[in-house]
Amino acid sequence: MEPVTHILTGACLSRSGLNRRAAYTTLAMAIGAEFPDIDTLWSLRGPVASFQHHRGITHTFVGIPVEAALIVAGVYLFHRWRSRSHDADVATAAPVNWGLLYAFTLLALLSHLFLDFTNNYGVRPFFPFNPHWYAASIVFIFDPLIFALLLFALLLPSIFRLVSSEVGARKQPFAARGFSILALALIGSLYVLREVQHNRAQQLAMQQSVQALVVQAPVAVSALSTDSDAGLAPSEPPPVLLQAQRSLANPDPFNPFRWYTVTDFGPFYQLGLASTITGTITPAQNLLQKLPESATLRAAEATQLGRAYLDWSPTPVITITPVSELGLDDNGNRLSAGHTLVTFTDPRFMGEVPILHASGRTPLTGTVELDAANHVVSEAMDGKQQRR
Repeated sequence: MEPVTHILTGACLSRSGLNRRAAYTTLAMAIGAEFPDIDTLWSLRGPVASFQHHRGITHTFVGIPVEAALIVAGVYLFHRWRSRSHDADVATAAPVNWGLLYAFTLLALLSHLFLDFTNNYGVRPFFPFNPHWYAASIVFIFDPLIFALLLFALLLPSIFRLVSSEVGARKQPFAARGFSILALALIGSLYVLREVQHNRAQQLAMQQSVQALVVQAPVAVSALSTDSDAGLAPSEPPPVLLQAQRSLANPDPFNPFRWYTVTDFGPFYQLGLASTITGTITPAQNLLQKLPESATLRAAEATQLGRAYLDWSPTPVITITPVSELGLDDNGNRLSAGHTLVTFTDPRFMGEVPILHASGRTPLTGTVELDAANHVVSEAMDGKQQRR
């Protein structure tokens, strides 16, 4: 999920009643709910390195206990600094309890993993022991309804406190509990609804079949054929239908009853738009073909970007484009004549959601440029080249 939703989730969890148990709970949980994304520092090593390590060790069950300790240690130093600046222990609304604060911070870190799991990018929580990616694919990376519920849960108590102060009501130190619990309960209900509709969309996609194009081999006429047999035209072969092997359903940010499907038919993928209200699916006309094995394909897959992409994407779409003359690619990077451009895309992010294509290209697109001998010339992620 995007950072603000993570932070609001941590604050809302704290103000559901946990902040009554230990001082600095809201501070620690708001930080903890976003802290795993510190792995964005890998972008300093380049875009391919950033993609390779994103949602890595900081998003795992191995990493979050260490992260919780670091956050609590930072809060402890902050508390010591406040105490020294006042030459006494600082008064807090809740008791100082470092053990409980560590447990609450761990909960906030787990909320980050859970929210990232619910979208279609996924997480690998058991890394490094198990590098498999897990993605529920039920919530878009930014869900406006979840965002609004969290925001209102945190803002409405402030508005009510302002009204109460004007009428002289007694100030309550922990006034947001009811709103936070209600918001979290509504978000939980939305997750249940989206999970049910997600499964329905996958079922609709799995019910599809596509007629395969079969090339009929020439029929040899036997020397023992009679005159009557020789005049008969060979019968048409029965149509061969390819059945769906697996399907993925990707969420719409606004409509929980509309899903963008990716169906694997073996030699190709097909995109579709599923409506779980009407129980219908509209397949796209174009098919995303899978490439046969080749030396160029193997060379691209063996690169740093290729290995990371195939590890992450369950449905990679790879295209190979020979460069006929000196020029620029779609991102303005210079290409040399005689080279080959290999492009990695993921159909999960090819849906018709306008947010995905604001930049004019499919997000999370990787490219590898190879020379005539299939040696790597450059690697790029979303148009940004990796330094070599």
